[in-house]
Amino acid sequence: MQEGQAAVAKGQEITITLPDGAQRAYTAGVTGMEIAESISKSLAKAVIAARVNGEICDLSLPIEQDSAVALIKREDEAALEMIRHDAAHVMAEAVQKLFPGTQVTIGPSIENGFYYDFARNEPFSSEDLAVIEKEMRKVVERGAPFTREVWNRDEAIKYFTDKGEMYKAELIKDLPESEEIKIYRQGEWLDLCRGPHMPTTRHVGTAFKLLKVAGAYWRGDSNRAMLTRIYGTAWRTDKELQDYLTQLEEAEKRDHRRLGREMDLFHIQEEAQGSVFWHPKGFTIYNQMENYIRRRLKSAGYVEVKTPQLIDNKLWQASGHWGKFRENMFVVPDEVPNTEEEGPIFKGKFERLMALKPMNCPAHVQIFKQGIKSYRDLPIRMAEFGCCHRNEAHGALHGLMRVRQMTQDDAHIFCTPEQITQESIAFCELLQKVYKDMGFDGLNVKLALRPENKAGTDEIWDKAEQGLRDALDAAGVAYEDLPGEGAFYGPKLEFHLKDAIGRTWQCGTLQLDFVLPERLDASYIGPDGNRHRPVMLHRAILGTLERFIGIMIENYAGKLPLWLAPVQCVVATITGSADSYAQDVYEMLQKAGLRAELDIRNEKINYKVREHSVAKVPAIFVVGEREGKDRTVAVRRLGSQDQSVIPVAEAIQSLAEEAKAPY
Repeated sequence: MQEGQAAVAKGQEITITLPDGAQRAYTAGVTGMEIAESISKSLAKAVIAARVNGEICDLSLPIEQDSAVALIKREDEAALEMIRHDAAHVMAEAVQKLFPGTQVTIGPSIENGFYYDFARNEPFSSEDLAVIEKEMRKVVERGAPFTREVWNRDEAIKYFTDKGEMYKAELIKDLPESEEIKIYRQGEWLDLCRGPHMPTTRHVGTAFKLLKVAGAYWRGDSNRAMLTRIYGTAWRTDKELQDYLTQLEEAEKRDHRRLGREMDLFHIQEEAQGSVFWHPKGFTIYNQMENYIRRRLKSAGYVEVKTPQLIDNKLWQASGHWGKFRENMFVVPDEVPNTEEEGPIFKGKFERLMALKPMNCPAHVQIFKQGIKSYRDLPIRMAEFGCCHRNEAHGALHGLMRVRQMTQDDAHIFCTPEQITQESIAFCELLQKVYKDMGFDGLNVKLALRPENKAGTDEIWDKAEQGLRDALDAAGVAYEDLPGEGAFYGPKLEFHLKDAIGRTWQCGTLQLDFVLPERLDASYIGPDGNRHRPVMLHRAILGTLERFIGIMIENYAGKLPLWLAPVQCVVATITGSADSYAQDVYEMLQKAGLRAELDIRNEKINYKVREHSVAKVPAIFVVGEREGKDRTVAVRRLGSQDQSVIPVAEAIQSLAEEAKAPY
């Protein structure tokens, strides 16, 4: 029921508004299924859930007041999450049938699938997946109806405790007193669940597959029990399932961690969890990427700054990050003298706390505050390739994609309220140029709105959210809302790009912030001679260099654009008699500004070509006695079996032209 609405008396008439605007009268207490049956028998067979006033509900849930109702069919996009949620329940039933004594804990749907965490003396292995999957198909085939019940809290705790389901009992105990204890049955099996669910287990269908097992701490707490997590995927059709499995296979081939080893780009080791050891070739990519962004920022009117990595917690307390982000910060004590008079050698000390910065914004405000700023100075676009640290959980770390030490292509725009729209439009245009240069065309924009733990008043948030909406509308950018996903100090735009195999990555962000300038007392002198608060636009395009490089490696399967490739050309000899000519060609490449290597090893040319192809070198100039005599090179391009013999000067000029970095 929507807040502010009251149920009408039982038996009275209510109005149901359908998606096409049509309105129908029903008796209060009508269900989604009854509405479907009143429209057509075919609809009643196809429908799996109802969206009532924006919230997805069971078809059996009574509707007690005037409502907007949309009926969801299994083929609808909205059905995917329900299919995956129900598949998790089906998997849990199958596991307990096959392995008595196993406790089920938490099992949500996730992007592209679902998982369930199980407590068992002997952890599951990948060999168990096939038999579990087979039993799941039996559960689906039985087609038991999902039925919703509301239990007494104490009775529910006793039921699960008596059954040996201690994790479920703990979950119930921790629920707010005001929350209903909802139980869903599917035949004889039942589970604690908020719902909603489809009508029967048969509606899950057969387009599912169990993928892997992993360890997971109970409630994500490393001090709690280790559970076994089983991951699966579920889709509406077999074709969707097969397309996804094919994507997974392709993603495995493109895994940046494997390609990083083969291409000798980087490594990560135990002694520096979540921090990257960049090798020379990998750091070449890093520098090329940073230099490219720096050129773009300079042409867009940004100034570049550098701020400290270690900052007193007083600043983080003032900014609000200490209260909201403390657990994700690396904190170190700093010993200081008790009195100024004691000097460099002193008797007493006390400790203050310093923190490695997890973001750059409070430090940029400190630079803005140096000296008096006028409205004529605005906007100030302040950029930094800031090295930041975040205390990510060990289990969440993943190559370059999830690290603890990162470099953000971060910037903050200090502007007047009147400049918000134009600055936001300019940023959107800049971001689209960068993504196009990087080879990404597909882009989705989402507007993340106020979270529950927001800083600032609703009035400020209304103003900030409307500011971003106005900017998107003025820029002609389509977007969708993400309720509750904003940063604690302001709403944000999320820019999601699509890679070569159809995966989406959220990289760029634009956040509109009225709160931080207020908390840190930033101001400028307006036309009226009074102090005013600037608006602060937090923005990033790549997000972090580490993660974006990982995305680029996977998008291109290691075959990076020539301007970004760490080694752009290798000169490889067929025989030792061509060594002198190969040296000349190598030096000519270097003079042309190309990143080249010379391979005059006493190895067969096919071996050399294969080795450099694995390393994803874009071009190989093969030279022998004939090429030396004719001043030519045999050019082989990565991914092609063909080669063309070209005069050396022409080949180098062509390659140098192709290797120019975008501006």
